[in-house]
Parts: sequence; structure tokens; C-alpha cells
Amino acid sequence: MIAVRRRIEIVEVGPRDGLQNEPEVLPLATRREFIERAVGCGIRRIEVASFVNPKRVPQMADADELVRSLPRHAGVRYIGLVLNRRGFERALAAGCDEVGMVVVASDTFNQRNQGATTAESTAAWLEMARAAREAGLRAQVTISAAFGCPFEGEVAPERVAALAETLAAGEPVEIAIADSIGAGVPSQVTDLVGRVREKLPGMRLRCHFHNTRNTGLANAYAAVEAGVEVLDASIGGIGGCPFAPAATGNIPTEDLLYMLARMGVETGVDLERTIATARWLEETFGRRVPGLVTKAGAFPAAKEMK
Repeated sequence: MIAVRRRIEIVEVGPRDGLQNEPEVLPLATRREFIERAVGCGIRRIEVASFVNPKRVPQMADADELVRSLPRHAGVRYIGLVLNRRGFERALAAGCDEVGMVVVASDTFNQRNQGATTAESTAAWLEMARAAREAGLRAQVTISAAFGCPFEGEVAPERVAALAETLAAGEPVEIAIADSIGAGVPSQVTDLVGRVREKLPGMRLRCHFHNTRNTGLANAYAAVEAGVEVLDASIGGIGGCPFAPAATGNIPTEDLLYMLARMGVETGVDLERTIATARWLEETFGRRVPGLVTKAGAFPAAKEMK
């Protein structure tokens, strides 16, 4: 074990990115309990819902009602994902503390995901960012498919870095670099984070990894070493993108917490409570979740939470 070197903020995306690709449509009360359990783990930024067409993502059909029903906790921010101005207006009216927009690095995926080109979504982000500032609402943006597209293949890192520079004109609180299909490897993470840092030296960066090809945790490690301040994760490792073929879940929050804790990196999130929440998800779904620390437990072993 080594002394604490730094702190990484964890954004829990299970209630949104996790549940959106699961076959069940959970009742609102169950989704609210999931969020409350995440708060109880010590997580302070939670992506709770996406404000999208419910016909395309039925798991998020009651996003407005869910956010309005959530209890408020000091220091906790509820994030709503939006893809356009209408989604932004819904998130604002529902009472989200923060909005995040997605712009895909490839046109084909952006068209399938959002019904617009990358350039059109970029313009929508800049408009939305301005509206968010006027409303006093935190706004951030994610570059999706930054490490590869399921339809176009390789995505040039130069394209991602240039896109980040364009999106930065909207003055986001942070820019996220997302491996939406789990195609990336650690050397790519190091390279891409470095390229974006070179263009935007003062920008707060977040990374979002899927574990489709079992490289997600290694990529998270590379992101930490590259100086990224924030990492997304999903309790249990549930989820994926319904519009990306074979895209599996995000890196499990509990697996990430275990790795960071053993590295001496602080997160402020309780590992045992997170494992307990993943096991609660297993009971809720009636099946095992992908996370490995949920199966093996922490080391050294600690008394289990109920």
C-alpha cells in the first residue's frame, strides 16, 4: 500500500446508463431506491435519468417524475442527460442540478443515437450551454465513441481533440471522453487525454469506459495516471448503449473503488456499501451482475453491510 497521492471524483451512472440497457423497466420507486443507496455509499454526483424519447428508451420514460420525487441532500448533484434543447428544457423543469449532453465523435453513430450529425449536435450543445448559464445550471458535455465507432470503425484522435476544442467554447464545467463501445486500450487513453490536455490545458476532464472487451478497468487506471479528475462507473457494472451493437456495461463502481483504494487514491465512497448495493441489484434483477468485486468481496475481508 502507498500513501494517498490524489483524489478522484466518481460519477455514478448506473441509474441512467446502467438501467437504460437492461431488459427490465424498473418501477419508479425501485429506481429512486437505487439512487438513494448510491447517495448512502457516499457518491455525490449521480446521473439519474436521460430526457429522451420514451419510445426509444422506455427505461427512462418517467425521468421527469423521478427527478421531481428525489429527496435532496446537501452536496449531492443529480445529473440529467440530454440530447437536444427539448431534453434540456425537461431536465431544467424537473429540477436537475446539472445537465450533461452527448456529442458523438462519428457522424453515423451520432445520427443513429440522436438523429443529427455531429456538427448539428455540436451546435445544439453550444446553444444549450448558453441557456444553462442563463439559468444558473451546471452543464457538461461528453464526446461519445471517442475510441472507436461500431459503424465507422477507428476514430482519429485528432478528430476527438479538435471536437473537444470546439465544444469547449460552450464553457462546460468539464468534458468527458467516452469509450462507448469498449474498444479502447490504455495507450490510447494516455494519448487521447494528452492531446485534449494540450488543446485545453485548464479544462476539467472526465472519462467514461465500457468493459465490452475487458479493458475498462485498465483504461481507468491509465486515465488516473494521465491526470483525469473524474471517472464514471456503474454499480454492478450494469448497462450499455442500446444503439451500439454488443456494447456491454460500464466499469463496475465497486471494482473501480477497490483498485483505487489499493492504489492509495481517495474517492470518498464506501466500498462495502457499494458492494451491498450491487448485491441488492442482483436481488432486484434476479440474476448476477457483471462486477467481480461483488462476487469475490473486498480484500482484506470486511464485515458485510446489510
